[in-house]
Amino acid sequence: MVKETGIRIALISLHGLIRGEELELGRDEDTGGQTRYVLELARALSEREDVDRVDLITRQIIDDKVSDDYAKLEEPIADKAYIVRIPFGPKRYLSKSKLWPYMEMFVDQCLNHFQRTRTVPDVIHGHYADAGYGGGQLARLLGIPFVFTGHSLGRVKRQRLEESGLSAEKIESRYAISTRIEAEEFALETCSLICTSTRQEVREQYEQYENYIPERMEVIPPGVDLSNFRAPREDDEPSQLVQDVRRFLYQPDKPMLVAMARPDERKNLEMLVKTYGESPQLQREANLVLIMGSS
Repeated sequence: MVKETGIRIALISLHGLIRGEELELGRDEDTGGQTRYVLELARALSEREDVDRVDLITRQIIDDKVSDDYAKLEEPIADKAYIVRIPFGPKRYLSKSKLWPYMEMFVDQCLNHFQRTRTVPDVIHGHYADAGYGGGQLARLLGIPFVFTGHSLGRVKRQRLEESGLSAEKIESRYAISTRIEAEEFALETCSLICTSTRQEVREQYEQYENYIPERMEVIPPGVDLSNFRAPREDDEPSQLVQDVRRFLYQPDKPMLVAMARPDERKNLEMLVKTYGESPQLQREANLVLIMGSS
């Protein structure tokens, strides 16, 4: 196989529902911001001149309860970027905590895909603990660099769940938390680079891990695609969403402070409401609007 001039990148994000358009954000706890993040990352990386191809590798799902889109083995999402769906485990949609028994199968199936299609990547970037384990195994077998982004961490989650009063037995049965933490330790041991969002994440979250090596960590603050936004124009017709929201406001012409998230305690929406409620200045100058999906 002749090596092309640019590099090939494999992004791995295994759980949830990933497709190129009309993302089902907020459908459940597995279809949150990571879904949007990896999709936009794949497209952005593919625009670089030194990149030949980006594959966003996820799980193939064949299930009457979800769209047929998630059964397609390959889906182009940009000129040099594709979603690649690998079949492993049961065909039906599974929550991320149910994927752990099938991770070795994913590694085998992914190796078969690389060999069959001759698309062996030059670097693998795993997102979340499941892809941290699977991507780390693949990188070791292929002898290529591995990058890891945790997005959230099992040790931190376990600590918060214990503080909320949930027993260790329930935490383990519901979240397979020990398996997740072991996968994260493996990913941290294996990777050449860890992408984090904040310095707090480096100091107070990753520091809880045995394989904590801060020299490998790079803080890349989350961004936003500004092309999705513009200032309002005088001739704009109010959308149905705006009309629906205004019905609940006493002074609807005031600017809005908007937060959009699942109603999950980890989103810290309670603190946002508390801060707004304790600030007469904020209450005078703006309305607080929370847009939340189902929990």
